[in-house]
Amino acid sequence: MGNLRSVSKALELLGHEVEVTRDPAKIGGADRVILPGVGAFGAAMDNLRRFDLVGVIEDVAASGKPFLGICLGMQLFLKESEEQGVFEGLGLIPGRVVRFFQEPDRNDYTASLKIPHMGWNSIHIEKPAPLLTDIPDGSMVYFVHSFYPAPEADVVAATTEHGIRFCSVIWKDNLQATQFHPEKSGAVGLKMLANFAGPA
Repeated sequence: MGNLRSVSKALELLGHEVEVTRDPAKIGGADRVILPGVGAFGAAMDNLRRFDLVGVIEDVAASGKPFLGICLGMQLFLKESEEQGVFEGLGLIPGRVVRFFQEPDRNDYTASLKIPHMGWNSIHIEKPAPLLTDIPDGSMVYFVHSFYPAPEADVVAATTEHGIRFCSVIWKDNLQATQFHPEKSGAVGLKMLANFAGPA
């Protein structure tokens, strides 16, 4: 669903061996797994089911091995989304994916802001997380999204302001996720991917 090549190229730049695959055996045998994505939540879940990937994703999440969700991949970690209806997600993280500026967040100021939220914005670190090691508070990263994750507060590692403050980084056990695109976020994003991937 979109950004597979850009993510793999960024990791290769860091010196890592990367395989883009929908083979459940290869995913299950990987040292680390990334679920990237761009596009609609419901269509992405349909693809995961069609290629019989939900079970192996659940296994990876339960295994303790590092697992990173990026953009739509982050949203798919949650229980459900209200994008174009109500769709069930992977349920790895309690919470819901919601559209910007629904009531009571709709006002004259938020009406002036563009959706999708697109471009550079800063992250505000709420708690230490492995992905954010040596990342300065206020670092700028690149976003493209019209919906945002609203998980339980205890998994929120960083937030971002766009009319409201929303969760932009999740950390729970071996699960980490970003609403922004680290692979498009320059040196800061590469550092996050290096934090996730470990030594090359």
